[in-house]
Amino acid sequence: MAALDRVFDLFSEERRRYALYFLEQENGPVSVDEVAEQIAEWKTNPRTVPIPEEKFDQIEVELRHNHLPKASEAEYITYDPKEEVVEITGSPPEFKAIISVAKVIERPERDP
Repeated sequence: MAALDRVFDLFSEERRRYALYFLEQENGPVSVDEVAEQIAEWKTNPRTVPIPEEKFDQIEVELRHNHLPKASEAEYITYDPKEEVVEITGSPPEFKAIISVAKVIERPERDP
């Protein structure tokens, strides 16, 4: 049950969920900038409105100082603040099941 509690805790914040959705679809380490850019794109419609710089900066700061350190408390999420990269490795089945369902329900790519 501890793994399930950890997963639900990870999914308790929207921006952290969005970061996890993106990281789960990537193979290997991803830069914090890439994660922030993807979240900003999901929260705006870059085809019609450019991503405001202040929105990108806000997302990036929240990721660096809040969401990624919190996510890295899970043994299957690695965040290296010095290298500015993050990745998911060896996640448990509970995480994989919940992230799949949550992404289908939330559909971040259709947020705007």
